[in-house]
Amino acid sequence: MKKLIGPISQLLTMRALPLKGALADNQLEIISHAGLYIENEYILEVGDYQLLEEKYKHVEQVILEADMVCLPSYVDCHTHIAFAGNRANDFALRNAGSSYLEIAAAGGGIWSTVQHTRACDVELLTQLIVMRANSLLQQGITTVEVKSGYGLNVEQEVKTLRAIKEANKQTAVDLIPTCLAAHMTPRDFEGTSEEYLKYIQELFPIIKAENLTNRIDAFIEQSAFSAEEIRNYLAKANEWVFDITLHADQFTTSGSALAVEVGAVSADHLEASTEREIQLLAASDVVAVALPAASIGLGCAFTPARALLDAGASLAIATDWNPGSAPMGQLVASASILATMQKLSNAEVLAAITYRAAHALRLSDRGRLVEGQLADFTLYSTNNYQNITYLQGALQPSSVWKNGQEVYSQQA
Repeated sequence: MKKLIGPISQLLTMRALPLKGALADNQLEIISHAGLYIENEYILEVGDYQLLEEKYKHVEQVILEADMVCLPSYVDCHTHIAFAGNRANDFALRNAGSSYLEIAAAGGGIWSTVQHTRACDVELLTQLIVMRANSLLQQGITTVEVKSGYGLNVEQEVKTLRAIKEANKQTAVDLIPTCLAAHMTPRDFEGTSEEYLKYIQELFPIIKAENLTNRIDAFIEQSAFSAEEIRNYLAKANEWVFDITLHADQFTTSGSALAVEVGAVSADHLEASTEREIQLLAASDVVAVALPAASIGLGCAFTPARALLDAGASLAIATDWNPGSAPMGQLVASASILATMQKLSNAEVLAAITYRAAHALRLSDRGRLVEGQLADFTLYSTNNYQNITYLQGALQPSSVWKNGQEVYSQQA
C-alpha cells in the first residue's frame, strides 16, 4: 500500500546525525512544507510536499489540514512494565524519610512486586503489559523494551517472558523482551547469591528453545550483585550468544566498567558515574542510558548526561517505568526535565529517544525518517518542534503511525 502524507509544517529526519557525542540544534535537518511517501511498512522518500505530490500523483494521499510537526516515533529502551501490584505506599514512606530497608521491612520494596507478579497468571500479566504498552503508544512510542525480573525463579521468569511474547501480538507496539532474572537474590531462595546465579542459568536453554529473548540484563549494585559475583553469569550468557545490558552505577560504581569489559550493548542508570566511568563509556561502544524518572522518583542525582555527551559517549534516554522508583511512565516529560537539569539541546534529547535509543536495542531500521527505514512516525499539532520539549510532555501526539499504518489518533 502506497501513501503520500502531507503537507507537514516541519519534518525532522534525524538524517546523518552521529551515534555518539554532543549535538547542536543546527545539525537537525528540518524540512518545511514536507511530504512523507511510504510503501507498505517502509519510507521510500521524504522531501518537499509539492514535488512529491507531482511525482506520486496517483497514490493515496493523507492530507493534513492543520499545522503538523512530524518526527520519528520514539523508542523506550528500558522499562519494567511486566509487573503486577502497586507501591504507592513505598513512595509515601520514602518521601516521609523511611530508608529502603525500613520500607522492605514494612512489606514494601521489590519483594512486594515479586509476590504480586508471581500471583498473576500469564493471561492477566499479558493484559497488564498490553495496557501499559498502549499507554506508551499514545505518547508516540512504538518500540518498547520490556524486562522480566519480578519472577526470580525459573518458572516465573519463563512465565513473564511468555507473557511479553504474547503481549507483543496484542499491541501495535514492538515489544523487545529482556531477561532480568539477575535482578536480586529472592528472599525464598535457600542459598548464596552465587548459587542463585548458577541456578537461573537453567533459563538459557529454555529461552533459546522458545525464542523468548536474545537479551540478558543484570543489576550490579550492593543490594543486588557485585561485579565479581555476576562475572561468571555474564560469561555463560555470552556463551549462549545473548546480548548483554546492565543496570550500572545507580548508587555505587563498578557496573559501567563491567559493561565495557564484557562488551555490553548498554549501561543503564549511571547516576553515580564519576569522571572515570564517563571516560570509559565514551571510549567504548556501550550506549549510556539515562533514566531521569528514577532520579525524580527516588529524589537522587541525575545521570551526568552533559558530561557523557561532551566526552563523546552515545546517550539514550528511557522511562524505566517500574512500580517502585519510576512509576510515571512519561518519556518526553522526564527527558525534558533531564534536559533542563543537564542543559541538553533539543537535538540531543530527540536523538536520545529515537535512533540512539534504537541503537541501544541493536535496531538499525527505525529512529530516522529516511529512505529504507520503517514508517514509524509521530505527528504533533504544532508548527514548531521546539514545543515538544518546551511543554515538557503536555503536548501529546495527534497521530502515531507504526509500519506505515495509523495506530493511534487523538480523534479516534
